[in-house]
Amino acid sequence: MTFKADTPLSHHVHPADNREARRGGVKPSLLILHYTGMSSAAKAIDWLGRSESGVSCHYVVDEAGRITQLVPEEQRAWHAGVSYWRGETDINSHSIGIEIHNPGHEHGYPDFPPDQMAAVIALSKDIVRRHHIAADNVLAHSDVAPGRKIDPGEKFNWLLLAKEGLGLWVRPSPVREDDPGLGSGASGPRVLRAQEHLASYGYDVNATGTLDPGTEKVLKSFQLHFRPRRIDGRLDRSTEVTLERLVEASRKRAAA
Repeated sequence: MTFKADTPLSHHVHPADNREARRGGVKPSLLILHYTGMSSAAKAIDWLGRSESGVSCHYVVDEAGRITQLVPEEQRAWHAGVSYWRGETDINSHSIGIEIHNPGHEHGYPDFPPDQMAAVIALSKDIVRRHHIAADNVLAHSDVAPGRKIDPGEKFNWLLLAKEGLGLWVRPSPVREDDPGLGSGASGPRVLRAQEHLASYGYDVNATGTLDPGTEKVLKSFQLHFRPRRIDGRLDRSTEVTLERLVEASRKRAAA
């Protein structure tokens, strides 16, 4: 069944089969950014629209910046999968999902073109304005599904979005080649503090004081988004300092 686009920025409506009412009547409070991971935007739109795919999203933005809407914003799309953010596990009900066409890491992972980024920014600004979505609730798929998803990945320009008021961003602390950081199995107060910071920001991590496989996955997700220079899941000083800056910026934003 067709529907009217929610935004004048949409160039086309392609109704997806996989859509339903948001559970509990909740309103969207998160904006989740993905990449398609497919060879073309046309194939992605076709697949995301089919019932047999088991997935869908609200929008697809192709490499030229053309926007296709597949699911009305008032409805629940199937884009996040098994996911978590700040205690919530039904991310699909609480979010709007934008798929940005990019073939992804398995197929060369090209840069995101300027026209595409401009369209993503315009669409995201329109969505967060209408739904009053907080800046630090503009997230990567990898943020809400650590270890399972890595999109939109380290090449996505979060700084550019932050300059437009989208997403929270802090200057990453420089990576030092002589600081490999703490690895899997390490334990102690540094690990515990990092886990507490990651959990307070919203990630799904248990504060045990041991750098277990779950924590390693979350660290990689954090690095993908906020410290993309080196993505290894290790706790070096660059990651610690960047995380501390982010948590402090989030606290200041909340207090304001």
